[in-house]
Amino acid sequence: MPQYNEITTIEEWNSALEGSSNRPLVVFKHSTTCPVSSNAYEEFNKYLENNPETNADYVLVKVIESRPVSNQIAEDVSVKHESPQIIMIKNKEKYWSATHWAITEAHMRAVMD
Repeated sequence: MPQYNEITTIEEWNSALEGSSNRPLVVFKHSTTCPVSSNAYEEFNKYLENNPETNADYVLVKVIESRPVSNQIAEDVSVKHESPQIIMIKNKEKYWSATHWAITEAHMRAVMD
C-alpha cells in the first residue's frame, strides 16, 4: 500500500513538484481544524488502503501548520487554495482537482486508477 509523506517546507514541495515529471503526484491539502476536511482525510486514507494507483507519489500538506507550502502549491499549479483539496499533478501541471465533499474514495478511484 502506498504511503503519503507529509511535506512541511518549500524545498520538499519543490522536490515533489519536480518528481511529477516522472510520476504523477497527488497532493492532499488538509485542515486539521475542519470537520469537512476530516471526512475528506478519511476518504483519502480509504483510497490508499484499497489498492490505489501505485505509479504515483502521495503527499499531505496541513494547510494551517504549513501555510507557506500550501500557498506555494496554489501558485505553482494555478489552483485556487481551498481545503480540503486534492490535486493530481502530472508534468508539473494540474491534471485534476477536487474539494470538500467531492473528495471521496470513489471519485479518486474514477480519476486516478
